[in-house]
Amino acid sequence: MLVLNQESIKNVDLWKKAGIENLNFNHEQMSASTKENPTWVHFGAGNIFRGFIAMLQQSLLNSKKVDSGIVVVETYDHEIIEKIYAPYDNLGLLAIMNTDGSLDKEIIGSIGESLIGDPSKEEDWKRIQTIFSKPSLQLASFTITEKGYSLKNSAGDYSAEVQEDMANGPRQPKSVMGKIASLAYTRYQHGQLPIAFVSMDNCSHNGDKLYNAVETIARKWVTQGLVEEGFLQYINDPAKVSFPWSMIDKITPRPADSVKDALNQSGFGSTDILCTTKNTFIAPFVNAEKPQYLVIEDKFPNGRMPLEEVGVIFTDRQTVDRVEKMKVCTCLNPLHTSLAVFGCLLGYTLIADEMKNPNLKGLVEKVGYEEGMPVVVNPQIVDPEAFIKEVIEVRFPNPYIPDTPQRIASDTSQKVGIRFGETIKAYCERPDLDPKTLQYIPLVIAGWCRYLMGLDDQGNKMSLSPDPLLSMLQVHISGIELGNVESVGDSLEPILSNEEIFGVNLYNIGLGEKIENYFKELISGVGAVKATLEKHITI
Repeated sequence: MLVLNQESIKNVDLWKKAGIENLNFNHEQMSASTKENPTWVHFGAGNIFRGFIAMLQQSLLNSKKVDSGIVVVETYDHEIIEKIYAPYDNLGLLAIMNTDGSLDKEIIGSIGESLIGDPSKEEDWKRIQTIFSKPSLQLASFTITEKGYSLKNSAGDYSAEVQEDMANGPRQPKSVMGKIASLAYTRYQHGQLPIAFVSMDNCSHNGDKLYNAVETIARKWVTQGLVEEGFLQYINDPAKVSFPWSMIDKITPRPADSVKDALNQSGFGSTDILCTTKNTFIAPFVNAEKPQYLVIEDKFPNGRMPLEEVGVIFTDRQTVDRVEKMKVCTCLNPLHTSLAVFGCLLGYTLIADEMKNPNLKGLVEKVGYEEGMPVVVNPQIVDPEAFIKEVIEVRFPNPYIPDTPQRIASDTSQKVGIRFGETIKAYCERPDLDPKTLQYIPLVIAGWCRYLMGLDDQGNKMSLSPDPLLSMLQVHISGIELGNVESVGDSLEPILSNEEIFGVNLYNIGLGEKIENYFKELISGVGAVKATLEKHITI
């Protein structure tokens, strides 16, 4: 069996025999170059990074356009570094799952260094500070999920970690954004070195979310005399520090047993799938779909690598905004969430299987084509009609993509404001549209509230995916009984009126009562979810 390590990959013939594409560069030399002159640091060591972002730099390495790789930093789940990166010399394996069931296999080898981003890991933290003091560093990118940028808790107050960071300054930061602000300060101290901070997370105006968090902490430090006022000026000088917007798209599900078995049969043995104590499912291999998109606002004050040569689209902010709204607010992410909540309720464990259900397929078509597309502005660089057609007809139905509604249901409270709230707000703002005409987006929101009860459509208890607001949300619906419509009362009002969740008070725009009525149908008894979908989705 082939095992992943720096020595093993030197045996080119063995990897070729197993049908696994090897590196076209010297891994040891790349690692040394990365450590000596780092150009790219990425925060977030999960599957989307290894299965997409790292492979972009790898393509440049293979074609000799660059000679250094990426330094990856994990700030949340340290086990990923300790159990998936370090034991395998920072190598991995990408398995692209084609629609015919075949796998395209390639070694992931562009990661020159992996580090734990926490001052408690003193050696790693000092190394990260050294990296940020290097003039060669051009960008720090992020896939830390939407919640990674939040400074506040569910009550709307600064979290305890953020409060500590604001009070104590940049020396021993605890929150993720406190750490980034601290590292930006390190760069400021070494001659106000230029850098681009590039969020690649699936959230609207992601660059602004990152900027607002870092700037808020920096301003607090300046106000309290913990850092020089020049640091705030540095953060706010786009000639030195930029926060580009971006749109990323590639489905990288949890590692699947079916892919593990196929890899084992091909002679590849490094396939142990782990679930960390923080509930991250990860393995030495990444399984992913083939389609991928990355669009980035072209603002890089210290230069950048030629990623346009490997498919990245660089453009202006307005175009990024249009592409991002097209994908995150209309053509993919809202459809994913629609399938997630109803898939969990109806007992599905694969998105592809849901697409065989005519009512679920009809639901996403109506959410996307009928209610979402009217607010889409064509970004020109990607055709919205072609994009959504590929999503509904090719990507979601791919039976070899082991993506689950349970994975997508994670952190839904952090997503609905973008995935549905932005479309709802557009309906409110445009004179030719009326939010009261929406039918299917409200149905999905009602479905999410039904999901929060923790009972499937048969009335059986079901596990709910992690969500930072889960306990608070469940308090509001704790008195609702399946089969007892009268028990609903005004229980949904604190959820549906919460502008922090949806971006608007849904009652003020005439949707609150509609969602409540859908919800009452969904809880009317066993099998009511299936019956409600059949009633409202006209095939």
